[in-house]
Amino acid sequence: MLSLSFLFSRRWVCGVLLLSLAVVAGAAPAQADRSGPLPPEVEAALLRAQVPREALSVLVVDAQGTAPARLSHRAQVPMNPASVMKLVTTFAGLDLLGPAYVWNTPVYVDGVVQGGSLHGNVYIRGQGDPKLVLERLWLLLRRLQGQGVQTIVGDIVLDRSAFALPAHDPAQFDGEPLRPYNVAPDALLLNFKAVAMGFTPDVAAGVARVQFDPPLAGVHMQASVPLAAPGAACGDWRAGLRAGLADPARLGFLGVYPASCGERHWAVAYADPGAYAARAIEGMWREGGGKLTGTVREGKVPAALKPAFSASSPPLAEVVRDINKYSNNVMAQQLFLTLAGQKNGIATPEGAREVLRQWWRSRFGDADLPVTDNGAGLSREARISAQALGRMLQAAWVSPVMPELLSSLPIAGVDGTLRRSQSRALGSAHLKTGSLRDVAAVAGYVHAASGQRYVLVAMLNHPNAAAAARPAFDALIDWAARDQPLRSP
Repeated sequence: MLSLSFLFSRRWVCGVLLLSLAVVAGAAPAQADRSGPLPPEVEAALLRAQVPREALSVLVVDAQGTAPARLSHRAQVPMNPASVMKLVTTFAGLDLLGPAYVWNTPVYVDGVVQGGSLHGNVYIRGQGDPKLVLERLWLLLRRLQGQGVQTIVGDIVLDRSAFALPAHDPAQFDGEPLRPYNVAPDALLLNFKAVAMGFTPDVAAGVARVQFDPPLAGVHMQASVPLAAPGAACGDWRAGLRAGLADPARLGFLGVYPASCGERHWAVAYADPGAYAARAIEGMWREGGGKLTGTVREGKVPAALKPAFSASSPPLAEVVRDINKYSNNVMAQQLFLTLAGQKNGIATPEGAREVLRQWWRSRFGDADLPVTDNGAGLSREARISAQALGRMLQAAWVSPVMPELLSSLPIAGVDGTLRRSQSRALGSAHLKTGSLRDVAAVAGYVHAASGQRYVLVAMLNHPNAAAAARPAFDALIDWAARDQPLRSP
């Protein structure tokens, strides 16, 4: 895997980036940007999609930084990387916090428990756990019952003070407020503030049964939807449901569901994200047999109160895998903000950006400083150059946390966001993908036929990026994996 025996062709593109071990340590190569030739297959893909080569930035270079770049095309130009920015956040997180880092969510019992009843309040303090999903929330509430609490004669109080965040409009980015990727971070992030709907046809009854998770207190949830006419094709089944999801008090359907679809699942962001945690906790508490005489409300934990127990997240290495394999935006933002919380005691977006800036300067100097914005890449302002990202990936390759970062990346044609890749380098490329309107990117590592490992970074910023990206990127990955020399037209 780490063989250095590959002999590069002498037909290097004029003006390649000379990236040495000094570059991995943080030295910035001083040279002007150059736009060299591209592999013919890449040029052809861009031409078919009517995308100028000037819209593309590419770097392909030895992962250990011991040889000149195989390919450098506009590598010093800052580009919007979309979700590829998650590589910066996750490597920084692994480097600063360590792969074994966990988030703890302490639970406090303020009062006396008698005969299964707590006369007082329960407090839950969120500290940024990115993966407090339904199963783990259920376990948390079961542990509370294990403290002897079946009835709370008081309130459940949610403390979100670990994050200080500006108001968030989930429709602001692209007008899609119910898309899970637009969910805002939260110190007490429960189940990504999403409602999972499961549809199971019951042909004999003429309906599809609908299961909602989690149960949300105070929300009417339609239990079934009529089946479409016999023989109806599955097609765009979501549109056929004519779902009404904008009313926080009611989730229902005006359409039908085709039996030919079989069992399907659909996750949406809840229309009132600020109320989600309270509704989910109350709904799950009551569904689990618990009773509550008061309400679930916002508040802060009294200073002198000690936790009754604490729920721990999976380790950071596992969280990073979820972030990168499936490009989870809100999990990336939770990690991003946690970096600030660990340093400053309270997490703010600007605090997180400053931690990232300081970390970058300590590793790579002031050159090519990325604009991280929210750390997830769901941004029109985020910027990084292929050269900067390539240097970071080289540094990651020789770092102690390389195994954790590498294993978090989607594998071409195998899993994650690259599961449907048409690249012939099946299983040989570990790459993070990114896409927004007018933006496509890919970055990571390619294991070549020679045994050489390359860092590959490609970013495309153009209105036709969606049409050009997949064939152009697949061609670039294949070219890198075959160890082919770059030949000028």
